[in-house]
Amino acid sequence: MKTISIYGILLMFFFFNSTICHSQLVETENKILDSTRIKRINIGFKIGIPNVIGLNGEVLLPMLGNRVSTYLDYSRLKIPPDEVELFSYFEYGANFYFNQKGNGFFISLGQAKFDADLTFFNLAFKNGGITEAGSGSTDLNFKTTNIKLGVKTGGKFYFRFEVGFGLGNLPDTINFTSTSNGITQSFSEERPPIPGLIQGGILIGNVGFGLAF
Repeated sequence: MKTISIYGILLMFFFFNSTICHSQLVETENKILDSTRIKRINIGFKIGIPNVIGLNGEVLLPMLGNRVSTYLDYSRLKIPPDEVELFSYFEYGANFYFNQKGNGFFISLGQAKFDADLTFFNLAFKNGGITEAGSGSTDLNFKTTNIKLGVKTGGKFYFRFEVGFGLGNLPDTINFTSTSNGITQSFSEERPPIPGLIQGGILIGNVGFGLAF
């Protein structure tokens, strides 16, 4: 009876041990498969220039060996009490990845639109021989063609980093007509400073993070 009990205990030990090993093996294989599975939808945020902070969405397409994706970026922020009270940034385009998993290094080509509501203070309204101070509002709109280089990590939670340049014709001065105290007058004011703006376009640099499905 003692011998049978010992054999029974040994059999139970080997049974439970093999079950645990099998479960660990299956779990490891699932993790490996999950890490190598292609994730086609990315939703997250971008922080940087010129978008400041905004939403980002990307869809990986089954083209050229899963190397091409389309993306959208959108920001809308209110920034009082400076001249730029409200601005929106919208960008769309395509990314081309160098590998077949929708992550790693990529190049990007897109179109962007920047819209801002501006308010200029201490404008000089001339009423005959009298000059009165007032304020006036107008819009600043421009478009750019964006070329970027970037890198994106894999996994369910991803990080991305992008640098590039937006080619566009950005005005140095803003011409508008405003009315204050019954006086309507035309003005020409210098464009407010925009981070990253240089001759012929705007520098682009951002970091992003989010979830991949």
